[in-house]
Amino acid sequence: MEDIVAQVKSLAQGVVVATHNSILQSLRELYLSLETRQDTMQRISYADAFCVIWPQLGLSKTGVDTFTANNTTKHLSDLGVRSAVYHNIQSLAPALLELPEFLAQTKYQDITSPVHTPLQKAFNTELPGFLWAQTQPEVFRHFNQFMMAQHADMPHWLDLYPIEQRCEGVAPEQVLFVDVGGGIGHQCVALREKIPAVENKVILQDLDVVIAQAIKHEGVEAMPHDFMQAQPINGSRFYYMRNIMHDYPEEKAVIILKNLISALGPDSVILIDDMVLPGSGVHFHATQIDITMMSVLASHERTISQWYTLMEKAGLKIKQIYTYNNRYDSVLECVPTE
Repeated sequence: MEDIVAQVKSLAQGVVVATHNSILQSLRELYLSLETRQDTMQRISYADAFCVIWPQLGLSKTGVDTFTANNTTKHLSDLGVRSAVYHNIQSLAPALLELPEFLAQTKYQDITSPVHTPLQKAFNTELPGFLWAQTQPEVFRHFNQFMMAQHADMPHWLDLYPIEQRCEGVAPEQVLFVDVGGGIGHQCVALREKIPAVENKVILQDLDVVIAQAIKHEGVEAMPHDFMQAQPINGSRFYYMRNIMHDYPEEKAVIILKNLISALGPDSVILIDDMVLPGSGVHFHATQIDITMMSVLASHERTISQWYTLMEKAGLKIKQIYTYNNRYDSVLECVPTE
């Protein structure tokens, strides 16, 4: 057995992300196939307790009264990873626990209203998920840190999207990049570092409460804006939205997109950075997020056919899709149909 473990560890060293994830998936499937009934009960029933305790411990017992740091310790020393754990336990787990009863009461209909989800029941609120989170400072702080960490050490959209080529011909006074609902600004900073020679304006937009926590960067202008309202910056070369569309059901997503369309110039494009799922065989990481979106926001991750349907409803067409990692994260380059 030790030889097998050593062989797997050796195989996993220095491989590309796709191969690394494939190895982990195979090992996970092997582990699950070997579980006894007791193993399954222990793993699932203690999952929440493990997540609550281990951010404080992250230790392995190596002997009598002897503990040592392990791989989990290393990962949990990262602020973003810890925030991800707290966010999921504090904000998402209560809603997910309500999901079975909620679906039974609604006769298993699609969840389509952001003010009628398991989250409202879990937290006794009438507010939609994002507005509720903004009333909880600790929840909101962990959420923003989690958003920064969730794509760490993974391929980035700027690794694949031909940003330099698409910047050609930008007028001297033209805004280059508007990050719509961009959180605290890590994508704006990444763009500045990718193309430092392009000095046109880069603008971060989000709600006041988020902008107050924005990263300070001399090349990024922060602007309070609600993307449910008309876009105030006209004619930017890029309007970028990362993980925005998956937060909203169809009706709301169309409104957000139409607010952007009205601001587009002749050479503007909308860049939507989100998951683009295949029609079947989706990795469990994506299905976990899909179920979460349904439970707390009445939304979902979208398949490629659902993306085309959404764009058509909004009055856009997809020029090209750039899938930049094996988690289905993709940039959809979109322009008006007219």
